[in-house]
Amino acid sequence: MKLASLKHGRDGRLIVVSDDLSHYVEAGAIVPTMQAALDDWAAAEPKLKALADELASGSVAGQPLDSARLAAPLPRAYQWADGSAYVNHVELVRRARGAELPESFWHDPLVYQGGSDRFLGPCDAIPLADEGWGCDMEAEVVVVTGDVPQGVSPEAARGLIRLVGLVNDVSLRNLIPGELAKGFGFYQSKPASALSPVFVTTDALGDRWTDGKLHGTLQVDLNGQPFGRADAGVDMTFDFGTLIAHLAKTRSLGAGTIVGSGTVSNRDADGGPGRPVADGGLGYSCIAEVRMVETIRDGAPATPFLNYGDRVRIWMEDGAGQPLFGAIDQGVKAI
Repeated sequence: MKLASLKHGRDGRLIVVSDDLSHYVEAGAIVPTMQAALDDWAAAEPKLKALADELASGSVAGQPLDSARLAAPLPRAYQWADGSAYVNHVELVRRARGAELPESFWHDPLVYQGGSDRFLGPCDAIPLADEGWGCDMEAEVVVVTGDVPQGVSPEAARGLIRLVGLVNDVSLRNLIPGELAKGFGFYQSKPASALSPVFVTTDALGDRWTDGKLHGTLQVDLNGQPFGRADAGVDMTFDFGTLIAHLAKTRSLGAGTIVGSGTVSNRDADGGPGRPVADGGLGYSCIAEVRMVETIRDGAPATPFLNYGDRVRIWMEDGAGQPLFGAIDQGVKAI
C-alpha cells in the first residue's frame, strides 16, 4: 500500500495511491491525515488497504496524481531522528580531516534529533539564503514507526515499522563545524528536509525489505547527470530495528516518529572509497562525500556545493523501472 498527502493546511489530506503512482483516491472517509492513521493504525490500516484494493481493481475511480500537488507524506511529525547507519560515510568524513574512527562507532549508532515541525514536499524548492553556507543534499532511507515502548529489542522494533520512504536531508555544510565546535549539536546547519511523494508499507516492498533494511539502488541525479547509484541494502552497519532500539533505550517513541538511515554510502569493489558514476563506480549520495574522497586523493576538494538553480533528483525504481516511492525533485532557490 502506498500513502501520500495532498497539500492542505498544516497536516495535508491523506490519500491512497496506486502502485504505479498514476492515480489516487482520497482517504478522508476513513481517516483525515497520515498522523491520524498512524495514531490508530490497527483500525485504519485494514480499511486503507481495502481502499487500495478497490483503487487497483477499478471499483473506485481514481484521480490523476500530480506530484507537484503533494505535501510531504507527514508534513510535520512529532519526532525526526536521523542516524548514521552507513559507517563507511562517517569513516570518510574523519579520514578527510585526519582523524581516526573510534572502534565504538561500529557497534554504537550515531543519531541526532532534527527539526520535524515542517518537512518540504517532494517538488518544493530548497530555500537558500546564502550560497556560502555550503548547501548539500543527502539521499537517505526513512522509516515511520508506530508507538515504540522503551527498551524494545531490535527484533521487536522491526515489527513496529509502519512505512518506508526516502528523504533529502538538506545540510548546510559550512555551518556544521562551528556548531559542532560548541559541543551541543546541529541546529542552524540542518534546515527543512524533503520527503518522497509516497510512503510504502513494508509488506508491499516484498523482498526489497529484509531484516530491517531496504535493498535496491538509491538513484541520485545532479543537474540531470548521474551522481549516485549506491545500494541501500549494502554496507548498512545498523539496520532500522537496531536504530529504533537505540533511540528507545531511555524513552518511548510516539507513533509517527520518522527515523533516517543517514547518507547511503557504499565502498568501492576494492574496498576503498567509492568512485564517481562516470568512472564506473556507484557514486555518492551527497556532495560532501565526493569532496572527502577528493581531499583524501588530491589533498583538496574540487566539487562545489549546491548553488542557485541547481536541481537534485532522488528516487528508487521498482522491478518494472518505475519510481517505487516517486521522486524527490528539487531546485535550489534564493530567498
